[in-house]
Amino acid sequence: MPKAVIAATGLFTPDQSISNEELVAAYNAYAERFNAEQAEAIAAGEVEALTPSSVEFIEKASGIKRRFVLDKAGVLDPARMAPNLPERSNDELSIMAEMAVKAARQAIEDWGKPVSEIGAVLCAASNMPRPYPALAIEVQQALGIEGFAFDMNVACSSATFGIKTAADYVETGSVKAVLMVNPEVCSAHLNFKDRDSHFIFGDVATAVIVEAEDQAGPGGWEILGTRLKTVFSNNIRNNFGFLNRWALPTEQATPPTSAAKPGPQDDKLFIQQGRKVFKDVVPMVSEMIVEHARDLGLDPTGLKRLWLHQANINMNELIGKRVLGRDPEPPENVIILDDYANTSSAGSIIAFHLHNQGFAAGETGLICSFGAGYSAGTVFVRKRA
Repeated sequence: MPKAVIAATGLFTPDQSISNEELVAAYNAYAERFNAEQAEAIAAGEVEALTPSSVEFIEKASGIKRRFVLDKAGVLDPARMAPNLPERSNDELSIMAEMAVKAARQAIEDWGKPVSEIGAVLCAASNMPRPYPALAIEVQQALGIEGFAFDMNVACSSATFGIKTAADYVETGSVKAVLMVNPEVCSAHLNFKDRDSHFIFGDVATAVIVEAEDQAGPGGWEILGTRLKTVFSNNIRNNFGFLNRWALPTEQATPPTSAAKPGPQDDKLFIQQGRKVFKDVVPMVSEMIVEHARDLGLDPTGLKRLWLHQANINMNELIGKRVLGRDPEPPENVIILDDYANTSSAGSIIAFHLHNQGFAAGETGLICSFGAGYSAGTVFVRKRA
């Protein structure tokens, strides 16, 4: 049975970015207007006043300094506070497929082989633009790939679950190679009127090509082992879905105007209990990594690099410390969320794509994701000659 290899990766980054300073200015303008409009209700104790945000608060809480987005103007408009992404016709390539194709073409160019060698396309992401047809099939069509394609969603862990699935197809001989894409328009499911989370997410797309080792050229990364885990939790949730259409009276079918007084559709955007997530996920993921490494005969303290999910710098630093048994040096525990923010499934792949240099053949690293579900995935890799 052939081993699976990560042969190439690709990254699409939007042209527009938003600094913390810009985001804070927009949020505070919205909060000031809200507090003025609701002054009487606030004075009567019926509505809670909105607290201003600040750059210092954002960077201490998350480590994020900026984020890339598809539409900057809509997010920074205090009267809108959401990206303006016009719906495309059914005959046009969808926004998310377009992003995925751009990342995929970069990976395919780096790979240096024809798309006829790819037998499957997986789209693994947190939010899909529609239930069907599958976004993966749209990407497959745009790239001229034959075979099969399907979507999968395990929130922020989607990419590692996708790599595991791709490796299984390759190792069983079902296909020679798999293209796995992770388009994420996280700005569209973020409540920018919520001070506790308005800074978390950014937009991006990544791509990974997994192929059989006996087909692979020199270089790339041998997949030593993959492991997946899920534990149900409501602490990170998004209730948006097609059944929402029938759940509310017509007059309630628009997003609420107040972040302080939750409306009927507040939970149709991203919501989380951050402290609970931190407390639950850090030990779960740390123990999973250490146990998986030892089951593979690897010393976790000897890993050259960690490419972790990019959600929160405090989580990443603590997980890195528990895995390596000491405070990691910056090159060992890659952080890209300061530039990209949380990009859900794409975060660990961005880190891997941008910072996998400097490895000698035989040296090992870890791609790891964790997020809503809870879900977690570990992919141990070894540099090939």
